[in-house]
Amino acid sequence: MLAFECDYLEGAHEKILQRLIETNYEKAPGYGNDSYCESARAKIKEACGCPDADVYFLTGGTQTNAIVIGTMLQKYEGVVAAQTGHVNVHEAGAIEYTGHKVLTVPSHEGKMKADELQAMLDGFWQDVTHEHMVFPGMVYLSYPTEYGTLYSKKELADIAEVCHRFHIPLYLDGARLGYGLMSKSADLTLPEIAEICDVFYIGGTKVGALCGEAVVFTKNNTPKHFLTMVKQHGAMLAKGRLLGIQFDTLFTDNLYFTVSAHAIEMAEKLKEGLKREGYPFYLDSPTNQQFVILTMKQIGELQKQVSFDLWDKLDEEHQVVRFATSWATKEQDVEALLALLDK
Repeated sequence: MLAFECDYLEGAHEKILQRLIETNYEKAPGYGNDSYCESARAKIKEACGCPDADVYFLTGGTQTNAIVIGTMLQKYEGVVAAQTGHVNVHEAGAIEYTGHKVLTVPSHEGKMKADELQAMLDGFWQDVTHEHMVFPGMVYLSYPTEYGTLYSKKELADIAEVCHRFHIPLYLDGARLGYGLMSKSADLTLPEIAEICDVFYIGGTKVGALCGEAVVFTKNNTPKHFLTMVKQHGAMLAKGRLLGIQFDTLFTDNLYFTVSAHAIEMAEKLKEGLKREGYPFYLDSPTNQQFVILTMKQIGELQKQVSFDLWDKLDEEHQVVRFATSWATKEQDVEALLALLDK
């Protein structure tokens, strides 16, 4: 079977595995107080161009979103996201489980618009009964979005300006951050994201690590006693070195960006082949996720030899499917998939 259903099917990059083996018998302090975590933090700060940033390592995306959002909001506040936002659709109510509501604005190919966010916030504060409502306390977006699309620098800056106007933080989910940054359509850099956003995370789980996400607070705005609250959520690894070693490796010799660029190269090869065969696209994704419209018959035949994700059902005969490449996708697998689609 060929596998293209997501970008976290494989284990980890061999350089990470090698360093884990090499350091396996070293004795190191726990809870992220080891030399590898310190080194990883320093390299991430340098890559972000943000020497005063606070960097914390957590194990997974949903855990990270729930902790960051839950610790930055007041009890009476919720988080604003696009209707298709991951925290609203695919995290099993993890945000609501923390006691905070997800407030939505319209989604445009996965993205929110600054003017619609402005209208939503204006509407809240102009409502004379807003004291009886959930206060919008921060804004969540992802880069890339759930549909593989990207915010431009201007779009992100415009959203940030709205956030600043209402004195609420902008939080960027970077589960696939490397794939966004290395897209040929990207006009944002990591330092620019660090400058524009109040907090974001650098995804490792989907970009070469066994597990792990690096949370970056950029404006001296880390919630008070954040580490203690991470512990309360059961999210603090005793063997914090396991995360530190992975990110230290990913941010040595630009490995994070190199493996991300490979995924984009494989996605572009797949995209070109799909276009050549005349398959219709649901939208134009410039990243590692490609969304194609297939007939139900095509889907049934393809599923005999390929695993992929089923997305929006358009009508009784057609459905959107997602093919995802990753840091580990092999070119021969892309060619094999295209050969099957050619048939």
